[in-house]
Amino acid sequence: MKCRHCGTPLEITLIDLGSAPPSNAYLTAEALKEPETWLPLRVLVCGGCWLVQTEDFARPEELFRPEYPYLSGVSSSWLAHCEQYVEEVVERFGLGIASRVVEVAANDGTLLQYFQARGIPNVGIEPTARAAAVARDRGLAVVEEFFDERLARELVANGGSAHLVIANNVLAHVPDINGFTAAFAALLAADGVATFEFPHLVELVGSTQFDTIYHEHYSYLSLTAVKHIFENAGLAVFDLQRLDTHGGSLRVFAQREDTGRRPRAGRVGEALRREQEAGITTPEYYAGFQTRAERVKDDFLGFLLRAKAEGRTVAAYGAAAKGNTLLNYAGVRGDLIPLVVDRNPLKQGTFLPGSRIPVVPEDRLRVVRPAYVVILPWNLKGEIARQLEYVREWDGRFVTAVPELEVT
Repeated sequence: MKCRHCGTPLEITLIDLGSAPPSNAYLTAEALKEPETWLPLRVLVCGGCWLVQTEDFARPEELFRPEYPYLSGVSSSWLAHCEQYVEEVVERFGLGIASRVVEVAANDGTLLQYFQARGIPNVGIEPTARAAAVARDRGLAVVEEFFDERLARELVANGGSAHLVIANNVLAHVPDINGFTAAFAALLAADGVATFEFPHLVELVGSTQFDTIYHEHYSYLSLTAVKHIFENAGLAVFDLQRLDTHGGSLRVFAQREDTGRRPRAGRVGEALRREQEAGITTPEYYAGFQTRAERVKDDFLGFLLRAKAEGRTVAAYGAAAKGNTLLNYAGVRGDLIPLVVDRNPLKQGTFLPGSRIPVVPEDRLRVVRPAYVVILPWNLKGEIARQLEYVREWDGRFVTAVPELEVT
């Protein structure tokens, strides 16, 4: 395989997680009677541009199906994150009723609703039918397609260039990362701004966040790699912010390289230097990640086996893609975790891909009264633990497995 950005043959392996079904391919009761498709899950590192990437086995149309179940508005912390973002960018860039905002991968419209409330014209790009329908129910305009340069030029022709283009947690989800970023340059107004949020590779490697690896994530991004990719597409990074979301993310601000006039903030250069000092452009930086991931897996599996031997019930919270990576890598099935709770009504009544553990509403916790609740989306541990505080009534405890086993 060659690098999806620069074409360099890929010879460095970050991790091999064996095989797994697509992490968001939740099963119906009828589908349990049929075989599942399992795909190799291997991550490689480009020694040319240092883009970290999943080996190609699935097309986006196979992963982001019309029934794709993820809804961003389920998390209260993400709602607050989106509202704060809108407040900041509206003030910073002087956005108003004469502006045009486009969000790529708008999902259920959680973020765009805050622009809508301010009367700022906006449109969402969302290829999955379920999420797009929810966004339309909010009164938002949605284009139900995958974003590319053709669509970008069509949007410009039909409504004008965009003053702000938003791409939260989508840059990692595209196999054609060059064409995707070039589409932003095509859509942006001469003085427009594009913002991208993505989990930071430095956090993934440093905290052994191997569970954030799944087929939908084609790329794992450092600022170093993103800078190369953007420059190739005619975009220039002029600022960034560090975020706590998704275990540690970057928010990158970019402009058209040919017409953008905003000076580059000093923290961009500082962040690039920190990545260099950490060693991300050396093969040695990626060595040992596999061993650390195996240790996390073994500790988690050992905990579950001990709980079973002691007759203690373990439930899980959050039918999240990262949880499916962990469960399938560890070989966990319903005998160790008989149920997973999730607030998303689209997931309730389904079964996790691979492990086939049933997804149930939250009220099942009070019936089962498990001794332990494994919080699979560990990045939301604080929010979820507060939400489930009543578990303490029967001396239940919370468990997270990544970056290391923790029982509280």
